[in-house]
Amino acid sequence: MRPVPDRVRPGQESVWDYPRPPAIESVDVRLAIDLGGRRIVDTRDVVRVLETSHPPVYYVPASAFVPGALVPAAGASFCEFKGAARYFDVVGGERTAARAAWTYPDPSPGYEDLRGRVAVYAGPMDECSVDGEVVTPQPGSFYGGWITSGVAGPFKGAPGSMGW
Repeated sequence: MRPVPDRVRPGQESVWDYPRPPAIESVDVRLAIDLGGRRIVDTRDVVRVLETSHPPVYYVPASAFVPGALVPAAGASFCEFKGAARYFDVVGGERTAARAAWTYPDPSPGYEDLRGRVAVYAGPMDECSVDGEVVTPQPGSFYGGWITSGVAGPFKGAPGSMGW
């Protein structure tokens, strides 16, 4: 059952207006990721994936990470829209966040712009930001969306959202 969307304030977009299947779009934002006291990503080369009920998932080129920050990890998953995902451990300073990033090496048709790009779970990082705003991780341990003041929920992954 679809929940009642939160009120959209000026400057916000509702995740309930995002499409399914998801849309992919380039955005003009500065994205930064810190781990282990180090800045491991600082780039404006950003695309985001928008899917009904989810905050945006941001993808940046693998080359935007400092050398050694991405270490291939075991395991894979499959998205009905984007295809087969592979995972990375993320390394920054003296910290390693296991399976905290993913990529689609051979994305499904319509999602080719994700090839060579990596998304990161915000929760295990020291800090992730979009245009200087520190993000909140999407609820739940499976989802990788980043919540900013620019999006209104409620968001998939919160308690009680399993059937959305």
